[in-house]
Amino acid sequence: MSVRDLADYPWDAVVPFRDRAAQHPGGLVDLSVGSPVDPTPDIIRRALAEATDAHAYPQTVGTPVLREAIVAWYARRRGVPDLRIDNVLPTIGSKELVGLLPTLLGLGPGDIVVHPRVAYPTYDVGARVAGATPLAADDPAEWPEGTKLIWINTPGNPDGRTWSAAELAAAVRRARELGAVLASDECYAELGWDGPWSTEPIPSVLDPRVTDGSRANLLSVYSLSKQSNLAGYRAAFVAGCARIVGELLTARKHLGLMPPAPVQHAMAVALGDDAHVAAQKELYRARRDLLRPALEAAGFRIDGSEAGLYLWATEGRDAWESLGRLADLGILAGPGPFYGADAAQHVRLALTAPTERVSAAAERLHDGAL
Repeated sequence: MSVRDLADYPWDAVVPFRDRAAQHPGGLVDLSVGSPVDPTPDIIRRALAEATDAHAYPQTVGTPVLREAIVAWYARRRGVPDLRIDNVLPTIGSKELVGLLPTLLGLGPGDIVVHPRVAYPTYDVGARVAGATPLAADDPAEWPEGTKLIWINTPGNPDGRTWSAAELAAAVRRARELGAVLASDECYAELGWDGPWSTEPIPSVLDPRVTDGSRANLLSVYSLSKQSNLAGYRAAFVAGCARIVGELLTARKHLGLMPPAPVQHAMAVALGDDAHVAAQKELYRARRDLLRPALEAAGFRIDGSEAGLYLWATEGRDAWESLGRLADLGILAGPGPFYGADAAQHVRLALTAPTERVSAAAERLHDGAL
């Protein structure tokens, strides 16, 4: 498949609903896209400013300080105590890695790339760009022979599905039976809300309880966009199998895929400070506590959503109809069909609007206008 064959960017279909919502007398409440709105923490902005004398080309592999910070963060925050710097690699945000990974792994026609049934569309797009075949399947027993790459997303976007350590271990066993690479997109892992994730850390695919002593063919992908409000910095990384990380490094050197030096310095500082992450989580918790009961009072059911940055909601009717009814309240949501055929009756609402606007949305929903 050529990039010329890609469909139009799907969010263009939301523009009429945005225009409709913007006509509300109280103004638009945009809950459609998970782009952070809160300030980048001062500690990170100062770090970026300190590193602006960046006259030399940055290191594709990452500075030693950054790589050590990633290793230390996995040990401290993700329960992964035994990584080395050759197990980690910074990336220019996580979306480029998700989209390029099938190509960088050398996949092509005849190779299958598995992704969740309800999923971020870039898993599918990356497979198609490489000429591989995307397959939506959640159950490891359904992952077929010929599978070369498996994407899981925990916590999931858009539905918040979160895999336990036991479920991850079962996925790893199946991936090994198939000889496939298992890549776990974990960028919402600091945002646990319900069930065990209200008190327990969300496990990584690199957790020793999962790996059975081997990181071979396992990758964890992480982004600082959500936990540190660094979406504009394009600050992310991949960790896991040293062999694959080394192969990705070689390819990325040839392609010039190197995070800017000031961003690498800022990432290292961000990874060493847990206080701003905890503060940001509390902002999201407050917005979630406003929005969820208001949606439920207005007749929506919240499915999944036990972790992550979104509420995955349904009225049991066509998603585009729900999108229109919300737009009449001045609320813009994301259409479930963007995330797969199984999501035809869901909408996704992000927690990334200012608290005042989320409060306004909650008031409109409580007023019974639906």
